[in-house]
Amino acid sequence: MELILKAVLKSRYTKYIAFGLIMALMPLLASMGLIRNATIITLGAVLFYAVVAIGLNILLGYSGLISLGTAGFMGLGAYMSAYLTGDLGLPFLLSMAVSVIVPVLIGLLVGLVSLRVSGMYLAIATLAVAEIFAHLFRTLTNITGGFAGKRAAFPEFFGITLTRTGTFIFIVIVLVIVMILTDNFVRSSKGRALLTMRVSEPAASAMGINLLKYKLIAFAICCGFASLGVVLYAHFIQFSFPDVWSLMLSLQIVAVIVIGGLKTIMGSVIGAFIVFGVPELFLNRLPIIGDIPGLAFVFTGVLIIVVILFYPNGLIHLGQDLKRLIAYLRSKKGV
Repeated sequence: MELILKAVLKSRYTKYIAFGLIMALMPLLASMGLIRNATIITLGAVLFYAVVAIGLNILLGYSGLISLGTAGFMGLGAYMSAYLTGDLGLPFLLSMAVSVIVPVLIGLLVGLVSLRVSGMYLAIATLAVAEIFAHLFRTLTNITGGFAGKRAAFPEFFGITLTRTGTFIFIVIVLVIVMILTDNFVRSSKGRALLTMRVSEPAASAMGINLLKYKLIAFAICCGFASLGVVLYAHFIQFSFPDVWSLMLSLQIVAVIVIGGLKTIMGSVIGAFIVFGVPELFLNRLPIIGDIPGLAFVFTGVLIIVVILFYPNGLIHLGQDLKRLIAYLRSKKGV
């Protein structure tokens, strides 16, 4: 029994599962009146953005490819799932699968563009795709509802209709699975190939790495996680507005991985909490400060500048550095 416990504690999956268990307890705390019900909605949004950020982290952090079109693929997944379940009456799991596969296929086409352009030109190309989606979200009123938005119901599968609490726990489970799968991916030969490609594409090509293959994989994962996360969010919030899926949201997702830490999984979760959770849970509830419109964007911008200047590796490494600092101070005191 002791050996099993040690093996579990040493497993790299333990932190993901422990995080999931803590998040799954949040609805219980809300039912006991220890936290607000609005906090559950905010935390649900944070978890959804974490799924999206992990996908973008694979694209930007591990492969070095930039995308400003994340919000467009997110909106596509949200509207598709709402339309397939609400208007066509398809089962939730089937609509979720379709709503992930279609953005992935479109993401593969965008990945083909990355062979021709790179850097800011690739960013502009992905932004153009997102703007096309944004225009379609406003004009295809029969599918998206236009400016009025589109409603979505709570998930229903295997004859069970989830409540908001059940949907929240479902999001937690999906996030934990995404973190474990991503951990396995980045430690595999494919993950190492992406890192090599990020450092130098000519060197990666000389080593026999197929640039087309791995760029397509990176874009597919990014678009797949973006659409997966947003499908869960759309059925959790039960509504989708076209103005939400904008360039500003894409930039906020980039901010999430910059603040949390590139090439990290838990860093995406930390960044999502800071960018999307802290303003709603803390800043907006402060007297005077909470009444300032746009404060969340100011907070995010200032934090990005601070992190880039003083902590470029991201806040995920803050705990380790604090431990080193404490150990150093103790050693000095011992001397």
